[in-house]
Amino acid sequence: METTLPLPFIIGVAAPSKLGEGLTKEQVSCLATVFFQVTPENQDELLRFLSQPTAEYQPYFDATRLESVDDVVTLLDAGARKVFVKPEQLSQYAEFGSRVAPAVSGSDAQVLGAATEHGLLITDFDQTKCEVGEFMKQSKEKKISPLFIQPIPETNLEHFVDIAGQISAVPILPSTGLTADKDNTSKFQVAKILSSTWKSDRSDGLIPTVVTDENGTALGLVYSSEESVAESLKTRTGVYQSRKRGLWYKGATSGDTQELVRIAFDCDNDALKFVVKQQGRFCHLPQDGCFGDLKGIARLEQTLLSRKQSAPAGSYTARLFSDEKLLRAKIMEEAEELCHATTPENLAFEAADLIYFAMTKAVAAGVSLADIERNLDAKAWKVKRRKGDAKPKWAEKEGIQTTKTDGAAPAKANGAPDAPVTKEAAKDTVSDRITMTRYDASKVSREELDAALKRPSQKSSETIMNIIKPIIENVRTNGDKAVLEYTHKFEKATSLTSPVLKAPFPESMMQLPAETIKAIDVSFENIKKFHAAQKDEKPLKVETMPGVVCSRFSRPIEAVGLYVPGGTAVLPSTALMLGVPAMVAGCKKIVLASPPRADGSITPEIVYVAHKVGAESIVLAGGAQAVAAMAYGTESVTKVDKILGPGNQFVTAAKMFVSNDTNAGVGIDMPAGPSEVLVIADKDANPAFVASDLLSQAEHGVDSQVVLIAIDLNEQQLQAIEDELHDQAMALPRVDIVRGAIAHSLTISVKTVDEAMELSNAYAPEHLILQLKDAEKVVEKVMNAGSVFIGEWTPESVGDYSAGVNHSLPTYGYAKQYSGVNLASFVKHITSSNLTAEGLRNVGEACMQLAKVEELEAHRRAVSLRIEYMNRK
Repeated sequence: METTLPLPFIIGVAAPSKLGEGLTKEQVSCLATVFFQVTPENQDELLRFLSQPTAEYQPYFDATRLESVDDVVTLLDAGARKVFVKPEQLSQYAEFGSRVAPAVSGSDAQVLGAATEHGLLITDFDQTKCEVGEFMKQSKEKKISPLFIQPIPETNLEHFVDIAGQISAVPILPSTGLTADKDNTSKFQVAKILSSTWKSDRSDGLIPTVVTDENGTALGLVYSSEESVAESLKTRTGVYQSRKRGLWYKGATSGDTQELVRIAFDCDNDALKFVVKQQGRFCHLPQDGCFGDLKGIARLEQTLLSRKQSAPAGSYTARLFSDEKLLRAKIMEEAEELCHATTPENLAFEAADLIYFAMTKAVAAGVSLADIERNLDAKAWKVKRRKGDAKPKWAEKEGIQTTKTDGAAPAKANGAPDAPVTKEAAKDTVSDRITMTRYDASKVSREELDAALKRPSQKSSETIMNIIKPIIENVRTNGDKAVLEYTHKFEKATSLTSPVLKAPFPESMMQLPAETIKAIDVSFENIKKFHAAQKDEKPLKVETMPGVVCSRFSRPIEAVGLYVPGGTAVLPSTALMLGVPAMVAGCKKIVLASPPRADGSITPEIVYVAHKVGAESIVLAGGAQAVAAMAYGTESVTKVDKILGPGNQFVTAAKMFVSNDTNAGVGIDMPAGPSEVLVIADKDANPAFVASDLLSQAEHGVDSQVVLIAIDLNEQQLQAIEDELHDQAMALPRVDIVRGAIAHSLTISVKTVDEAMELSNAYAPEHLILQLKDAEKVVEKVMNAGSVFIGEWTPESVGDYSAGVNHSLPTYGYAKQYSGVNLASFVKHITSSNLTAEGLRNVGEACMQLAKVEELEAHRRAVSLRIEYMNRK
C-alpha cells in the first residue's frame, strides 16, 4: 500500500509522553504525520499510544534497533505507514512492499547508495556538511522517492528545511523545536513552513483552501494565509483569510463553529485542505455546505443526531434510542434479510435498512461516522489476517463445518491472506488472538517478575503539571468565565451560559426508565446501609492517669466536592459511591462536578443521584478546571474543603496541585491511576468466571492493567482461561480497548497460595479477586489491596455498583498507604484534653522536663506557672 504524505514534512517526537513539548498533542494530530524511534524498551508504549482512538496520527518508525521480524510486523499491523530498517534486513520484509524501507546515517552523498525503489531514510543528517550539488545529482540519478532526512541535535531548522527543499527530501522536524504560536520567536513556526512550501498564483500569496467534514464531504472553498493558518493551528478552529475583511474566524458571529481536525496539501501543493468538525451549517444559505446538503450516510448521521437531541412526538428513531432490545432485534432481522436478498434492487434496499439501524446503535452510543471510517481505515493497514471463519453458532446455521484455530500468518502487502513473510513471522506470536503474556515464577527471577508487574507508564508529572497549571491559574483568577471557556472548548457545550446547575434540580432533567431508577435506588440503599454502619457510636474517652482525660470525637467535613468523570461512559455509580457516604456523614454542602454533554445538559442518572444525596449543585465541567473551581471557588461554584473522586491523569495532578497550595486550603482523598485488577485462581476456579473478571477491568481503558496469578494450573487449565478470555473479549463492543489493555497484562504461574499472596501484596492491587476453593481463609493473608472479592460468586462488578462497598479505591500501588473512600473520608476526628488540678500535678513534671530538653521555655512556663499558682493557694 503506497503512502501519501499530507504535508511536506514529518514531525519527530521523542516519545508519546513528550507530545505537548513545542506543539501540543492536538496540534500534532492536526498535522497528522509523526516519526518515532522505536526500541525494544519503548515498543509497548508506542503500541498503546497508537491503539488510542482519541486522535488520528500517521506513524513512521525508525526500527533499526529492533532485531525481531515479529516486532516490525506488529508495528505494521498497528498502522505504521512506513517502517525503516537496516539495509541488510530488507530481504525479510519483501512481502510488505513500499511500507518497509532502509535507513542509514550520515550526510555524505554516498549514503544514497543504500536507497531502494521504496525510498530511504537518512538519520543524523548534518546540513552544514552536505554538498547540495552532489546530493541533488546522486538523488536524481537514482530516482530516490521518497527521501527522508532527520537532523542532528541542535540543528537550525529553518536552514534544514531549506536544504531539504533543495535536495527534494522530506524533513523530519522535532516537535520540541516547532510552534504554532506566531508570537513565539524562539521556535520555528509551522505556518511559516507551510506558506514557504505552497504554490500560489495570486499576487497576495493566498492559497485556495477546500474545507471538508470528517467524512470527506466538501463544505466550501475559502482562502488561507500564513497568518490564518497560524491562528487555526493555535486555536484548533477554522480560521481563514477573507479577501475583504482580513482574518475570518468561522462561526464567530453565526455560532456555526469549526474544530480543526487536520490540515493537508493537495498533490502539487497549490491548494490546502482543512478537515473540520462542523457545528451547524457551513453555508450562509439554508443548506449544509456551499455545494449543497449532505447525502447518504452522512445525512443519515445528522438526522439521527437531531432525533437523539429532540425527536418529534411518535418518532420511530426515538423509540429505538430508548429500547435497546428492539434495536438489537431489528439489526439481527435486517442482517438476515440482507443475507436472503438476491436482486440488486433488493440488496440495495436491505443494505440501506441495515445501515440505518447500525448507525442508530452507533449514534446512541456516541460513535460517529468518522469513528467508523477511522476503524475501516485502520483495518486496511493491518497485515495480520485471521482465517475469517464464521463463529460456530452462525456457521452451523449455514451447514459450515468449523475447526478451531489459534491465529493466522501475516498477509501480503496487497492484502492477500495466508502469505507468511518468514518462518518466524508465521509463529503464533503474530496471531491476532487476545492473549496475556505468561510468566512462570519458578523459571524467572523476582526482579523480572517485578519488572513485568510494573504499571503502564503515565505521562511525566512535569509534562502534566505544565498543562494543568495555566488552567488552574486561569480559573483561580477569572472564575466562572474561565470555567465556561474550558467547558466550551473541551466539552463542546457552547450553549452553556452558567457553569453550575443549582438545586432543586428540575424533574425534567431526571427522566429515567423505571428499571434504571430501581437499580439506582437498590444501590443507594445498600451503600447507605454499609456506610452508616461505619459511624462512631460515641466519642472515645480515656483517663490516661488520674485527673487527665483525653477524648476523640468526629465531625463531618462541612463542604465536599465530588468529581464524577465523564468521557466514554455515564458513571452514576461513582456519584453514588461519593455522594451517599457524604450524605451519611452529614456534610452540609455537597457539590458534584461532571463534564456536560455537547448540548450542555448533564446525564439524568447523575442528576437523579445528586437529588437523592441532597447535593446543593452540580458543576458543569470536567478536568483540571472543575477541580480548580471547587478548590478556590468562583462566583457560582461553592468553595469546598475536600475534593474526592477518580479521574484521569490531569484530574489527579490537579487534585495533588491544589492540595499542596496553602491558598486553596483543600484536602483530597488519594492519588489515583488507571483501573486495575488482580485475580488469584486455583484449579477449582471456573475459567469463564476468571476471564470475565479480567475483562471487566480491561474494558476501562488501554492503560488499565489486569493480572492473573494461577496457582498450580497445568497447560490445559491455563489454555482454557486464555480461550475464554479471547472469545469473551471478541464479543465485547470495546474490544479494541480491551486489546490495548491486555497487551501489557500478564499471567503468572505459581505453586502455592503463599507465593500468590506474596506477589499480590507487593503489587497492592486496586481490586483483588480470590477465586479459590477456601477463599475466606485466604483473606487473613491480604495485607495490601483496595477491595477484596471473595469466592466464585463475587465478581468485581458488584463492588462497582450495588453490593454496598465503595468503588473509589487506591490504584497504581497506593493501596499500600491509602484506604478506599469510606465514611471516615468525609469526617475529621478532633481530640480534646481535660485536666483537673490533680491531673496537671501528675503529668506536669514530665511536660516541663521535655520542654526543657527542647529549649522551649514558654512551653515549660505554661505548666510551671499553673503549678506554682496551685502551690500558693
